Amino acid sequence: MLDYATLRLIWWVLLGVLLIGFAIMDGFDFGVGMLLPFVARTDTERRLTINTVGPTWEGNQVWFILGGGAIFAAWPLLYATSFSGFYLAMIVVLGGLILRPVSFKYRSKLIHTRWRTTWDYLLFIGSFVPPLIFGVAMGNVLQGVPFYFDDTLRMFYTGSFFQLLNPFALLCGLVSVCMLVMHGGQFLVVKTEGDIQARATKVVRLFAILTVILFAVAGVWIAYGIHGYTLLSNVLHNGPSNPLHKQVGRQVGAWLVNYRLYSWMMLAPVCGFLGAIAAIFLTHKGQGKLAFIFTAISIFGIIATVGCSLFPFLLPSSSNPGSSLLVWDASSSALTLEIMLVATIIFMPIILLYTAWVYRVLRGKVTTDLLNRNKDSMY
Repeated sequence: MLDYATLRLIWWVLLGVLLIGFAIMDGFDFGVGMLLPFVARTDTERRLTINTVGPTWEGNQVWFILGGGAIFAAWPLLYATSFSGFYLAMIVVLGGLILRPVSFKYRSKLIHTRWRTTWDYLLFIGSFVPPLIFGVAMGNVLQGVPFYFDDTLRMFYTGSFFQLLNPFALLCGLVSVCMLVMHGGQFLVVKTEGDIQARATKVVRLFAILTVILFAVAGVWIAYGIHGYTLLSNVLHNGPSNPLHKQVGRQVGAWLVNYRLYSWMMLAPVCGFLGAIAAIFLTHKGQGKLAFIFTAISIFGIIATVGCSLFPFLLPSSSNPGSSLLVWDASSSALTLEIMLVATIIFMPIILLYTAWVYRVLRGKVTTDLLNRNKDSMY
C-alpha cells in the first residue's frame, strides 16, 4: 500500500503522461488540419491529406478524455478552478473541437468546390484554435491565474477572458501551434508522397526552426520577465487537501529553481530543443519515420519543461498566492488515488496495445490509387 505523498506524486506524473500523450497522438491530427489549405492544392490532394489521419483521429482523442477524467478524479480542486477560470476559453476550444468532426464527416458529402473549400477552412479553424488556446492557457498558468479561495474554500475568479490574451500567453500559444504544425507536417512526410510530401518537408523545416526560436524566447522571458512562485512555508506531503495552509511568494526567476535543485530536470528543455533540431536534419536525410519520433520527443520536452518548472505547483494564484494549488494540497483522497491507479495499471496497457495494433494495421502511405479503390469509404 503506497503512502498518500507517493500517490500524489505518481498522479502528478500520470497527469503529465496523459497531457503529453494527447499532445503527441492528437497533435499531428491538429497539425495536419492546420496544414490542409497550404500543402494540398487540388481536391484530390486535400482528400489524400485528410485521409492520412481519417482512420485514427477519433481514437487519438481518447487521450484528451483520459486527461480530463484524470484531472476531474485525481485533482478535483484543479478541475473546478481551471474550468471555472478558463470557462469562456473552454467554450472556444469546444467550438473548435466540434468543427473538426463535422468537417471530416461533411466535407466530401457533395461534389461542389465551394462546399468542400468551406469545410476545408472550417477544419483549419477547428484544428488551429484548440492548440492556440491550450498554449495560451499554459502561458497564463506560468504567470499565475487570477483566483482565490475564501475561508470556506469557495473559489472566486477575478480575471476576464481578454486578460488571458496577454503577450507572454500568446507567445506560448504560438509555441504550441508551431510544435504541432511541425509534428503534423512530419506525419504527412511519412504518410504521403509527391508534391504533398515535398511541401510538408519544407513546412517541417520552417516550423521546427520557429519552435526552437519561440521556445528559447519563452525560456528567456520566464527567466528574466516572469514572476514565478515559491513556497515560503513547509507543506505536509501527507496532509489534507486544503490550499489555504501555506505561504507563497513571488519572484523573478522562481520557475528556474527546480533545475538547480534537480539537475535531471534539464533533460526536459534539452529534449524540447534537440528533438526539433534533429527532426530538421533527419528530414533532410530522408529519415522520415525517425524524424517523426524526434518531433514527438520535442513535444514531450516542451510540455515536460512546463511541468518541471511549476513543480510542486499545479495552478498558481496571482490574486492571492497563498491560494495556489499544489501537488500536496489539491488531490482527491488516498483511497480514490489508489483505486484509480489500479484501474490505470489494468487499462492503460490495453489502450497502448490497441493503439499500437491500429497503427500497425494502418501502416503505409495514403496514395491516389488507394483513394480511388476506396472512394466510397474514405473521406
